[in-house]
Amino acid sequence: MAEVVLDAELRDGRGKGIARRLRAAGKVPATLYGRGTEPMALTVDARKLLATLSTDAGANVLIDLQVAGDTHLTLAREVSRDPIRGSYIHVDFLKIAHDQKIAVGVPINIEGDSPGVKEGGVLEHHLWQIQLECLPGNVPERVSVDVSQLGIGESLHVGDITPPEGTEILSPADELIVACVVPQAMKVEADVPEAAAGEAATAAGEAAPAGDAGGS
Repeated sequence: MAEVVLDAELRDGRGKGIARRLRAAGKVPATLYGRGTEPMALTVDARKLLATLSTDAGANVLIDLQVAGDTHLTLAREVSRDPIRGSYIHVDFLKIAHDQKIAVGVPINIEGDSPGVKEGGVLEHHLWQIQLECLPGNVPERVSVDVSQLGIGESLHVGDITPPEGTEILSPADELIVACVVPQAMKVEADVPEAAAGEAATAAGEAAPAGDAGGS
């Protein structure tokens, strides 16, 4: 996976007031930590951070964070954004090493056409991200799951996936990824004739004439 260079500056002072002023100036408060490094208070340019995290690798992009003449290989972690504006509020950078395995969450991509869908079924996607462990250079952009053999009533779990080369799957093997199920509308339609038949039988029994009491 390619690495992206991002410049950062040392940050003096902490607190909400300082953070607000930084964000108003187009800066994002940040922290660098991990791998024997004392936590460092930093700032990064908001627009450059957006460009860095907008690659195909998403949050798993490898970032060469340049601080005061030093370069730190990092991953962006704990990225906080304003829920309304979407602007960045704060980001933590985790320092890593090329020869040290890391745990990452990788998006799951569904591929193929399920024959169960062609028969009237519906695909239910339950798991959108899978946890992997690997070296930083082996982090895949996504993990593909093929549903081209998935019929109605069938499902695929984490244990059905072949790990991408150089990775180990950390997610539980029994965790459900995708299932092809019978639509609720089809279930209702199937139940209606049975219920109607039962009601008809009951009605017929009630309408039957009572037996003669006997005697003249």
